[in-house]
Amino acid sequence: MLKTLREILRTGNATAGYPFEPLERPTDARGKPEHDPVACIGCAACAVACPPNAIQMKIDVEAGTTTWSINYGRCVYCGRCEEICPLGAITLSKEFELAVMDKNDLEETSTYKLQACAECGRYYATAKEVDYATRLLSQNNGGLEAQQAADLTGYCPACKQKADAYRAKRRDETMRYRKPITSGGEPG
Repeated sequence: MLKTLREILRTGNATAGYPFEPLERPTDARGKPEHDPVACIGCAACAVACPPNAIQMKIDVEAGTTTWSINYGRCVYCGRCEEICPLGAITLSKEFELAVMDKNDLEETSTYKLQACAECGRYYATAKEVDYATRLLSQNNGGLEAQQAADLTGYCPACKQKADAYRAKRRDETMRYRKPITSGGEPG
């Protein structure tokens, strides 16, 4: 016993003084996800990627809103939400001490307005997401096809499909009345 005590005194303290002293964390340690509601477009990519379903989206059709929420009590700090977010609206902080007195304090929510279809009036995505898609398609130098896609961002998928079908039908009708080109390159 005296030998063990002498060895303990020689080596010193082997454990950290946490929680009385700050804990030294590695640079790549993952902590609580921080959500930026201004940068977020409400695309729900993080909710789909979240393994423990800590991030959820709830749609209220009557109010025309969708609510993004995270429950930090369920979060396992895996970092999938940070990886999948197209705009970097979620980043993992160094904070990992989340003890609270009330479990409701472990939840954070943000509400986003939904976009109604210009044709049928049904809600189909958040207004910020539609605006983001329109800006992306407008910036792209994809020509006529990108411009047509940008013009249709105000429509729900069902109405967009109808518009595409009408456009294809008109294109086929105009192509039918053109003269075929012969092998010599001259119209026949």
